Amino acid sequence: MMAEVLEVSFTDFQSKKNNKLHHTDEMSNRCLIIRRGQPFSIILHFKTREFQQGMDRVLLIAETGPWPDESSGTKAIFPLTKVLNKKIWSATLESDDSNSITIGMVASANAIIGRYTLKIQFTTGKKAASYQLGEFILLFNPWCPDDDVYMQDETWRQEYVMNDYGFVYQGHQNWITPCPWNFGQFEDDIVDICLKMLDKNLNFLQDAFKDLAQRNNPVYVSRVICAMTNSNDDNGLLQGNWSGDYDTGVCPSSWNGSIAILRQWYKNDCRPVKYGQCWVFASVMCTVMRCLGIPSRVITNFNSAHDTNGNLLIDEYYDISGKLLPKKTSDSIWNFHVWCECWMTRRDLPPGYGGWQVLDPTPQETSNGTFCCGPAPVKAIKEGEVGLYYDCPFVFAMVNADCVSWTVNGTREEKHLRDAHLVGTNISTKSVGRDDREDVTHNYKYEEGTIEERKILQKATNNLHKQHPQSLTNGSIHYNGTNEFASNGFSENGTLPYCRRSSLNGSSFQDTSVNKPLQDAKLLLKFKLADSPQIGQPINLVLLAANLASIPKTLKLKLNAQSVKHNGEVLHLFWKDSMYIDLGPSEEKWIVLQIPHAKYGQFIDDNNLIRVVALGEQNVTWEKLLVKKDITLALPEVIINFLGPNVVNKRSMVQLTLTNPLNEQIQDCALFIEGSGLLRTTLKLRVGTMGPREKSILQFEMVPFKCGPKQLQVNFSSNKFKNIKGFKSVMVKL
Repeated sequence: MMAEVLEVSFTDFQSKKNNKLHHTDEMSNRCLIIRRGQPFSIILHFKTREFQQGMDRVLLIAETGPWPDESSGTKAIFPLTKVLNKKIWSATLESDDSNSITIGMVASANAIIGRYTLKIQFTTGKKAASYQLGEFILLFNPWCPDDDVYMQDETWRQEYVMNDYGFVYQGHQNWITPCPWNFGQFEDDIVDICLKMLDKNLNFLQDAFKDLAQRNNPVYVSRVICAMTNSNDDNGLLQGNWSGDYDTGVCPSSWNGSIAILRQWYKNDCRPVKYGQCWVFASVMCTVMRCLGIPSRVITNFNSAHDTNGNLLIDEYYDISGKLLPKKTSDSIWNFHVWCECWMTRRDLPPGYGGWQVLDPTPQETSNGTFCCGPAPVKAIKEGEVGLYYDCPFVFAMVNADCVSWTVNGTREEKHLRDAHLVGTNISTKSVGRDDREDVTHNYKYEEGTIEERKILQKATNNLHKQHPQSLTNGSIHYNGTNEFASNGFSENGTLPYCRRSSLNGSSFQDTSVNKPLQDAKLLLKFKLADSPQIGQPINLVLLAANLASIPKTLKLKLNAQSVKHNGEVLHLFWKDSMYIDLGPSEEKWIVLQIPHAKYGQFIDDNNLIRVVALGEQNVTWEKLLVKKDITLALPEVIINFLGPNVVNKRSMVQLTLTNPLNEQIQDCALFIEGSGLLRTTLKLRVGTMGPREKSILQFEMVPFKCGPKQLQVNFSSNKFKNIKGFKSVMVKL
């Protein structure tokens, strides 16, 4: 009598065991989440009889998407073989024991990522039966050498895939501040939300069959996620807002991490979350990419250029009082700009351009009709290969454009300085395995002022000229010298609290970090901060005016101060003045200046940035000097103390100390606290009203639920400010 076809009674996906081996156990122990090119095993239990090799033939079927198809890669059919082949979908019989068998399987290292259904078909003689065994999720695999996201260094994999917290660097080039961020890529439901983002992208909605077929390619997937992180073309994740009015949403500076944003988008029927700015866009994208298995990190570029006409020149226009005229040009320089780098092979490019790729989800310009940017190979940016995919000219300009400053008097425009060193400084990211800042500027450009750096700029310009000659109508970008575009500051009312005369010989203001003046320039202006500026306190600066000539000169100074956003947009001109300074031959004068909090406090935005400009003109040759300084006002930190050991599933107490930095009462004070593995949701503590300079100490209880290195992030907000941060790393033990 012929044996009956095997009947499956129960399937054990061994999720706990497999997920641990595939570095996904922090995501879930209930759902099977595996990585491409890495074996896993499942156990099948049968109702009636044992499995018999030779008699029972087996086919396994893995399907993803609404219309599975073998030719497109969304369906794989494979039998049991003697050994596993990691380059294709394959399976082997590992063991059989009475009424169960263990099957070892591996998904192709080039398989489409996403949610799969696994089926099995048994054939015994002429009889066949099929069973749906269950679902699993397949991710990219940076541990697999055959995967396009393979990263060889384990310490790098731990940082750029497994680490669930990090820092976004903000401020400006001379005042770099680490802002803590909770990536939370392994939190419950985050992987489901990331896959939902793929299914909501425009390509899928227009042609799902074509979109799914390309989800094996990290270049394609990263580009889709980049576009979906902003909401400009679709129901993407975040709506950008730089207006300063956030009443209908959340101030971008108030976010501590990605989890609340992703969950809000998912729960609100995929409606865009309000609001984001560049560091929020980049940090959320980093979460999604790490979750999907693509190594990623957040990069901050200080003095980042936004070149709208593609000529690698940034034009800035000032009126005769030194006030910036933003409406004269759509070009801009951001005090800092944040994007993602993702690690992958570039099979679509010549050899040598794999590795780190720039992906910028902040909606600035369109790329092939969609608001996204990249992936652009970092190596291509450094070498000026702006003709490679994707968006290399735009990224190159962000880090290496020249800045040209003009003064405008009526219809007359006067070009008076060109700075080749301003753009693209202190490019920063978190260090591997440490909470320190790593400077990666050398990855993007040769050292400023070197022959190599200038040659690369000329090379990039020539390549652009061949592709888009109409965009370079302002002429060649040949460089003929440097100009003073130095650090500087402002005064409250133009009075001179004191002037001190001294010889230029041995001047204490000699500074190799400041550009040299033009060879024919005979004057020098420079600002220095007298102390570290704190919000709520007066800002003290010193202005140096120096005559480098052997004849006396009189310098007319026009000064102003404006609040400015991190993207370079000026807000309020809250102070301006003018003065004359008489300078003898080879003489310098130091002018001490001060501005109280009462003058600037009501005008600054959440980034606490102030731009000070001095425009000088002397009465002999009428040469002009323009100097500016961007000042970031420091905030007090929320101090965090853990009151005892932190152990998984054990209660522990945390103490927070916060201070009102202002000499006035603040209201609506609240703390927003989160940390992956420490708190399951964002904790909000209401503080209420705090008096001038008042210090407050609070305690709360938490129960850590994951072991390993973790970080607690705290944001302190009020009616006067939104972004006083605090963070502390902790090791949670089992």
